[in-house]
Amino acid sequence: MRLLLVVALGLLAAPALAKPPRLTVVIAVDSMGSDVFLRNRVKMKGGFARLLNEGAFFPVVHYDTAECVTAAGHATLSTGTTPSRHGVVGNRLVNRVTGKQESIFADPGHPVLDAPPAVEDSSPAALLAETVADRLKMTTSLRGKAIIVSGKGRSALALAGRLGEPWWFHEQTGRFVTGTYYRKEVPAWVKAHNDKKPGEAYFGKAWELVAPQKDYTGDDDRPFESDWYGMARTFPHPLSGGVAQVGPPTYSALASSPFLNDAEVDFAKAAIEGEQLGKDDVPDLLMVSFSAVDRVYHLYGPYSWEMQDMMQRLDKSVGDLLAAAEKAAGGKQNLVVALTADHGGAAIPEEWAALGLDGVRVDPGPIQRGLTEALLEKFKVPGLVKGLEETDVYLDLKAIADKKLDEAQVKRFAAAWLGKVPDVQLAISRDDLEARDVDPLVRALRLGFHPERSGDVLIVMKPYHVFEPEPKGTSHGTPYAYDAEVPLFLFGRGVKPGVYADEAHAVDVAPTLSALMEQGDPSMCTGKALAPALALPR
Repeated sequence: MRLLLVVALGLLAAPALAKPPRLTVVIAVDSMGSDVFLRNRVKMKGGFARLLNEGAFFPVVHYDTAECVTAAGHATLSTGTTPSRHGVVGNRLVNRVTGKQESIFADPGHPVLDAPPAVEDSSPAALLAETVADRLKMTTSLRGKAIIVSGKGRSALALAGRLGEPWWFHEQTGRFVTGTYYRKEVPAWVKAHNDKKPGEAYFGKAWELVAPQKDYTGDDDRPFESDWYGMARTFPHPLSGGVAQVGPPTYSALASSPFLNDAEVDFAKAAIEGEQLGKDDVPDLLMVSFSAVDRVYHLYGPYSWEMQDMMQRLDKSVGDLLAAAEKAAGGKQNLVVALTADHGGAAIPEEWAALGLDGVRVDPGPIQRGLTEALLEKFKVPGLVKGLEETDVYLDLKAIADKKLDEAQVKRFAAAWLGKVPDVQLAISRDDLEARDVDPLVRALRLGFHPERSGDVLIVMKPYHVFEPEPKGTSHGTPYAYDAEVPLFLFGRGVKPGVYADEAHAVDVAPTLSALMEQGDPSMCTGKALAPALALPR
């Protein structure tokens, strides 16, 4: 009788142990390579310190594709697969008809809600794979909430998929907005938050150092840093946007400072309260992408005082978000947290060059013009190059067909010409990707290739050669470690604390989240859950 009672009590207890976490928080830091975090780790006393001390830490998670950029990285994190499947091959595409660059998520049929038309009109139509947020909504019969907060629309949409609810900071209005694909009217809690005018909070103020000058390495004043939005090249950085009244320039200055992180955390807290996230046993999801880190990185470089200061301030923002999420979920035992990044980034090329490395700033304009002239000389048809965007070279296929040229021959000629450009490591026709799959760079290009979106010729720059048309600052977008390696932190229910040197890939983040959330993987997932760091209750 006693044995039967014990068994019965065990069966009654099992469902309680098997319940998924009430709240899962996913944090994506836009442009935080492993090297950036590890270099600044010693200064972390807030949120990062807690994740390190109480959670699982993977120092290196690798993106396997060649074009490491924001939209593609966020889509890979949310779907558990590569652009070859999810379709988000980059931030922008070249329109083959107009030759103009367009946002990957551009959709004139779905304007931004409560914002001027034709600015960031977008939808998730370009995302072809299910996301973690989509899977949560399906698993809970739409009862679970999935709220996404970001400083960029492309990050928010890539995380949200079709069923999540993205909100992002709009640099034309200074408010948090979403698209009409997701909402037809602004909910009361968002209206109340926007009525506080979050974009105006720092007008007339300055970004000053958070720590004494002696705590920063290197020099503050470096000639190869950018000076956008009237922010100056050295501390303190004014946040007025170089104008006398609040408006888009001041909102852009805010978006180029760590204070946008604070604004995102404030909005996330409003979402927790407004949507009652984590308040019942129906699991909810909150995803926050800290976009300002990327802007600071582009303007000042990963070794700058600005980036060092950003990381210290981000540490506090992460801590504030963790505290709010833990309180909402009713304790760590009801909470799962994952923090990672969408890509890393190159140093400012002139900085590399000054150290004797092969640092070169590469303007894509002369390369495109040179290829256009070479194709004209060879095939006697003008304007055969429609555009060049990161790794993708788009040709005018209609003109090639109209002139009855051999399309494969044109592509291979273009690839051969590009392969001789001193800054280019590899150039290949899309027709040859499968045949040369054994080459690691070709494999990276193939995993990032989608036949309906990608270019006709694909290129990879040489190491330390930064594809950047601006005369100052830096960029990312290559398969090299400085762009492709990011850290990963796991924390909370079902996580086995420790430091893990296991091989890990960006496609593994989504299935690991799904395991911790006790739901199925996104439908096109190709990654695997990082089992060594999991200790799920039975």
